[in-house]
Amino acid sequence: MPARQKLHCLWAPEGDDLYRRYHDEEWGVPEYDDRALFEKLVLDGFQAGLSWRTILYKRENFRKAFDGFDPLKIARYTPKKIDRLMNNAGIIRSKTKINAAIGNAKSWLNIMEAGDGAFSDFLWDFVDGAPIVNTFKTYKSIPAKSRESEAMAKELKSRGFKFCGPVIVYAFMQAVGMVNDHEIACPRWKAVQKLAR
Repeated sequence: MPARQKLHCLWAPEGDDLYRRYHDEEWGVPEYDDRALFEKLVLDGFQAGLSWRTILYKRENFRKAFDGFDPLKIARYTPKKIDRLMNNAGIIRSKTKINAAIGNAKSWLNIMEAGDGAFSDFLWDFVDGAPIVNTFKTYKSIPAKSRESEAMAKELKSRGFKFCGPVIVYAFMQAVGMVNDHEIACPRWKAVQKLAR
């Protein structure tokens, strides 16, 4: 019997349908929507110290709790709203991370109001507007950060963002397609390249 063909990166195990769908449909797909990029950056901040699987399984709860990740609304959150979030068992109840999300929304608004263009343009400039395509055979070879993630993290921090160190930012860049880190044997490695602008 011939060996079964591997149809996905090894980090996306069979038997976990939600995680596999995330790998097969989202991870590495170039994202250019300002709000969607903000959502992913905030969720990656909530992931700090946890697994992405934990966040993924709570993502819909996060979306409801954080008003669809609308930065205009999040930037105006009151102490009463923070208390409600702290009592929401469907999300990660970290006051530090919740406050960081609020501060990040304010920083997002500052970028948008500064005339620097869209948030998408601001972020994609760190990869010269096009995905970096890596050629890793196994996910174990993938670095935790890169020169680009260090530069982006430094700039985000200078603009007031929290929970955006170079490792978190590199995971963000992988997820939103700024970096294609699918294993080269994974069909998604070629597929996501066709989706770039």
